[in-house]
Amino acid sequence: MLLLPSSLGASGAYPYRMPTEVFDPNADTVIGTMRQYRVKEDTMLDIARHFDLGYNELMLLYPEVDPWLPPGGEVLRIPTRWVLPLFDKRGIVINVAELRLYLFLPEIGLVKTYPIGIGVREHPTPFGTFKVVDKEKDPTWDIPPSLRAEFGGRLQIPPGPENPLGAYWIGLSGGSYGIHGTNSPWGIGRLVSHGCIRLYPEDIERLFPLVELGMPVKIVYEPVKFGLERGKVYVEVHPDIYHRCQDLTAHGVDLALSSGLMPYINLPSLLRALKEKEGIPVDVTRR
Repeated sequence: MLLLPSSLGASGAYPYRMPTEVFDPNADTVIGTMRQYRVKEDTMLDIARHFDLGYNELMLLYPEVDPWLPPGGEVLRIPTRWVLPLFDKRGIVINVAELRLYLFLPEIGLVKTYPIGIGVREHPTPFGTFKVVDKEKDPTWDIPPSLRAEFGGRLQIPPGPENPLGAYWIGLSGGSYGIHGTNSPWGIGRLVSHGCIRLYPEDIERLFPLVELGMPVKIVYEPVKFGLERGKVYVEVHPDIYHRCQDLTAHGVDLALSSGLMPYINLPSLLRALKEKEGIPVDVTRR
């Protein structure tokens, strides 16, 4: 049974509240809720897309499961819960390390989030602060010279089902990179592009009208994120996919120390989460 894309996942808007002090009991930087799903005749890719997740998010929890033949009847945890990356302004934050995009709307206190596909290690997605400089529906793709051999020497691909940009393009300052759709949805949650950020077709359609020219876009690399919810400290840990951290455990401990949260954290719980790298918020509060 092929699951159709659903609005149950990250396509909704979530309230949030950034902390005003190191340990703010009123802060709310953990969004969403964990769900459950009983496997039918699905693949893990179908299930991920149905809940608006990337392939990586399910497979971090179930690395031993055959993605094409998950056991029928098994009840899976669905990780539709996230710690927000560090940000307190209006605009987009893309956390490459978790393959996820966040759109912050502070004027209404809401954030939206979508899974993404990113650049392969040989052509990584760039980091830094950018602005939206272009928006286009049904774009034509001008194929870079370095890629033309892969496409039979063609110079362009017009709008349509063969266009890797999908139906929407959001161009960023500082070069030829952008946020766009895809004609290959199964690449979401994977390292698949030459640096651009890909979204499911249904997600880029939702995001496109919310993005304005000049909107800031911050692309970061945060494999370890700390969040607060109802007076508790959570950590979310992802694998170091671009191999930028010599020691992910040391990086996580250093981050807890530099943020001032270590006095509120149970160290054994933190070390366990840093080792397991399941990509979901874990309560590490010192009791």
